[in-house]
Order: sequence, then structure tokens, then C-alpha cells
Amino acid sequence: MGGETVKFSRLYLALVFFILYMPIFYLIYYSFNSGGTMHHFESFTLDWYKEVFDDTRLLIIVLHTMIVALLSSSLATIIGVFGAITIYYAKHRWKQTLLTLNNILIVSPDVIIGASFLILFTIAGIQLGFTSVLLSHIAFSIPIVVLMVLPKLQEMSPTFIDAARDLGANEWDVLTKVVLPYITPGIFAGFFMALTYSLDDFAVTFFVTGNGFSTLSVEIYSRARQGISLSVNALSTLLFLFTLSLVVVYYVMTKRASVKGGQK
Repeated sequence: MGGETVKFSRLYLALVFFILYMPIFYLIYYSFNSGGTMHHFESFTLDWYKEVFDDTRLLIIVLHTMIVALLSSSLATIIGVFGAITIYYAKHRWKQTLLTLNNILIVSPDVIIGASFLILFTIAGIQLGFTSVLLSHIAFSIPIVVLMVLPKLQEMSPTFIDAARDLGANEWDVLTKVVLPYITPGIFAGFFMALTYSLDDFAVTFFVTGNGFSTLSVEIYSRARQGISLSVNALSTLLFLFTLSLVVVYYVMTKRASVKGGQK
């Protein structure tokens, strides 16, 4: 009975992954189609990828996307780490309130968040463009970092901190030599989650972008609305492979950290 349950669970999981990834592989498959449509595959070609790399405007948008993603994820990680530490040391009543406020930004629809940022930037007189997109990405990435870091803080035994203080460590030493090294896996998880979320975000960015500034997600949406072009497939494929490589890098780093921890 138990073996049948395991087999059914694996079959169900395989079916779910097939449904989720089949559209992506369908898109990737036709990015190599010389026919120019997604109805009939004629022959293999790399012309659509060449078209992407020959597009100077698109390369500038890729650079904009990478700059925003790296800056926003880095700043959000710094803020999110100290936010998680603040929540961890807060009193029980305030801790629940802070967690609720943090979770609201995660469960809120992106359309509402984007419209809220648009109204805020308009009232504050902030011109829509690089600054507005960067601030928005930092804002919606911070709760993700907090949720990645907070469980590591909760796993940490208070005796570590007490032992460090008994040995003469001050608050800065406790933070830099005990707390931060222990929660490093959570920090990396939060950074990579914020980075991938920034790269993929469309709804919030669509509301706050302007003045000739754009990101890949908004550009792909604009090109798709103009008609079916397999250059969109090629561009989406490259973005998917880049995001997948980030996940692989994070997985390798966490595996190495776990091996080192086991050896210690």
C-alpha cells in the first residue's frame, strides 16, 4: 500500500512538472524554427537569436534589466537582513504585527502594488524611469528576503549568542561573527530570490516605467502585442536559461555549504 502511494505521488509530481514546463519547452523549440511561425517547424536556424543580439536597443534594455536586478536585490538583501533581525528580537506583540505587514506585500496582487507605487511616485514628484523602477523592485524584494532569512534566525540556538557574550564579545562582534555567518545560507537564498523576482517582474514594472526606460519583461510584452515574432521566443529562452543558471548556482552553493557543515 505504501509503495503504491509513493508511485502515485511521483507520477502526480511528474505530471505537474510536465504541465508547468511544457509551454516553456514549446516556446524554446520554436525559437529555432526558420519558418517564422509556431504552427509548423520547417528547419533549424539561429537567425532569431542573431536578430536579438544585433538589436542594439534590446541589448541596452538587457543592461538596464541587469543593473536594476543586481542593485535592487543587493540593497533589498541588506535591508531585509536587518529587518529580519529586528523582527526576530522584537517583542511577541510587535513581532506578529511586523510579520503581518511584511506578508501583506507578498500576498497583495502585483497590479495593486504597481498602481500604489505609481500614485506614490506621482505625489512625491519622482519622475518615472530608472529611479522609480529601482525603488519599486527594492520595496517588493525586501519581504522576500525577510522570509528567507527569518527561519535561519529561528533555527539559531540562543546559546551561541550567550556564549559569545560570555567570552567578551560586544554587540557588533555578536552580529558579524556569530549571527551573520550562521544565517549566510538564508542571505544567499534571499538574494537569489530577489534577483530572479526582479528579472521576471512585469506588472509592477509596467506601472512605474517611463521616459524611454524599459526592462526585458516589459519589452517582451510590447513585442508580443505587435504580433508573433520568434525573436520574442529567442529572447524569452535566453532569459529563462539565465534564470535557470542562477538557480543552479544557488543549489551548488547550498550543497557545498551543507557538505562543509556536515564535515565540521
